[in-house]
Order: sequence, then structure tokens, then C-alpha cells
Amino acid sequence: MRRLAILLLLVGLAITTWFRSERVLIAPNDTLRFTPLKLPPERVLAAHLGAFKLESAWHMTLSSHLFGGYSAMLPLPDGRMLAISDGGRFLTFVPPGTSGRPSTYTPRLGTLLPAVRDDKRSVDAESAARDPQTGRLWLGMEFRNAIIRLSPTWTRDGIVAPKAMRDWGNNSGPEAMARLADGRFLVLAEGAREWLWPRTHDGLLFAGDPVEDPNAVTSFTLEGPTGFVPVDMVQIPDGRVLVLMRTLIWPVPEIFAGRIAIGDPAKIRKDGTWHVTEVARLASTLPVDNFEGLAVTPREDGRLNVWLISDDNQTQLQRTLLWKLVVDPADLPK
Repeated sequence: MRRLAILLLLVGLAITTWFRSERVLIAPNDTLRFTPLKLPPERVLAAHLGAFKLESAWHMTLSSHLFGGYSAMLPLPDGRMLAISDGGRFLTFVPPGTSGRPSTYTPRLGTLLPAVRDDKRSVDAESAARDPQTGRLWLGMEFRNAIIRLSPTWTRDGIVAPKAMRDWGNNSGPEAMARLADGRFLVLAEGAREWLWPRTHDGLLFAGDPVEDPNAVTSFTLEGPTGFVPVDMVQIPDGRVLVLMRTLIWPVPEIFAGRIAIGDPAKIRKDGTWHVTEVARLASTLPVDNFEGLAVTPREDGRLNVWLISDDNQTQLQRTLLWKLVVDPADLPK
């Protein structure tokens, strides 16, 4: 009986650990590879990127059908990045040239949201935010125009479909989301108000956790560079927000370009227009693809690492690219 009790205890601990972990690990022979890309001359980069310096760019590859399609990216406290796909899956990895605890160097991938009847639209996560104090995650869901909250162990513990997002369209919903340092949430719609040359987009500023109180919200209009739509954003330490934007230049094969813009959320007013200013051009002449994920990590010298990841749309014609940009916030326009 004693041995049976010990065995049951060990099984219970194993099951609990499994449910609290990231659930799925990459097989030992399934190696995530970062292939460096050749960069254009410095003068070309400077002409497009302004205050941002492109230190490195890589093509990420992994021999797994669960890899790719990343629409959002968040830094984790142990030095890893968490990339989230529009198929409800995740990848955690340590970017090249950064430090982390030894156990973090093994990439991990798995499922954040199980699909309902294999319907991708039920798990189409396009944006994400994280509370650094609790570890909770929030996912912006396209098609459903909803926000799903995950516990610190990445299990679902809340969902809301705010009335203010009801008319955002099936394939143009909460594409960009950021949790601000004061606990407010900023959410932007991908869909534009114009049919041609999009410039203005619906935006929402929630007073707190949108799952807890979806009606405590301020509606506004985002105005950014003409022809580009918001796909991700992140707050930097001085309170301002970087907004990643994208456009499709050519359909077959797909050629993309992007923009990075900056804005101050303190200037958002109810039913007003929030202007963001272009600070970098991700021109199609640079090593770009369908960049949809943006993350920022601090450096010891006061500058910021700005990371971009692309969504390959699960096709052979596109790639999963990772960029590492460096910028001094003091060099960005006020």
C-alpha cells in the first residue's frame, strides 16, 4: 500500500507538472535554425530606417508542421521570446546573440488554443499582450472580434466580445494590442475606413482588463501612414507606443512592405483622432516579408532592442524572418 501510495503521488505530480508546463516539446532532432541574411549597405539601411539600426536578420526554419504563421510576439522574463501564430499555437525561443538560462535554449512549441472542429477561425490569434507581474496573457481574436485571457499557466480563464468591436469585420479585427504600464489596454482594428489607400482605423482604449470590464472603453480613430494597416504595437519605457504597420505590394508571389510609427497614448481622446508618426520604412528592397509581430527588450546602455517576426502564411513562397533593430528612444520624434 505504501508503494502504491508513492506511485500514485508521483503520477499525480507528473500530471500536474504536465498541465502547468507548455505541454508540447520539440523532439531532440527538430532543431530551430537561424540562417543569417545578407544586409544592404549601411547607407541604404539608414535611408529607410532612420534612427533604427538593423543589427541582424535571420531566416528561421524548423522541420515541424506546427511551425510558422506568427502574428504576435512577446518577451518572456527568462530571455526567451514567445511567438504566437494565427493557428492558436506558440513557439518559445532564445533569439541569437542573447543570453538566457540554459534550460531556455531548447525551443518549445505547442498549442495555446485548441481549434473547434478544426476551424482555424476559432483560434485566429492576431495580437497578444502580457502582464509582467502575473504572467497572464491576452489574445486578440480575428473573425470572433473577441479577446481571450489565459492564466499564468496558459490555460483559458476568460473571454469577451466587446460591443465596441462588434462591427470590425470578419477578417479585419483586433490585429494590434498592447497592455500599457498603467494597466490599460490599447487595441487597433486592421480594417480601414477607406476602401482605397487606407489611412484611418478604429481604435479602443480599455480602462483596465477588457475581460473584466469591456464597457469601460474609449473609442477613437487611428491615423497613420497612408496605405498601411496596423498589425502590432508595443509601449516603450518612456510611455510612447511603437506601431508596426504593413501593406501588400504585389499578390503573386506576395511582396510586402511595412512601416514603424510612434504615438503618445496620452493624446488619445474620446471620439478623437490619434495621429502616429512614421519613423521607419520597411521597404521591399530590404530583407522583408509579412512582418506582423513586434517586441521590445531593454539594453544596458539605455537603448532598445526592437524585434520583428514575419507570418509566412504557411506557404512555400514566404518565410519566417526575424529582425533585430536597435534604437535610442531619445532619437525618436517627440
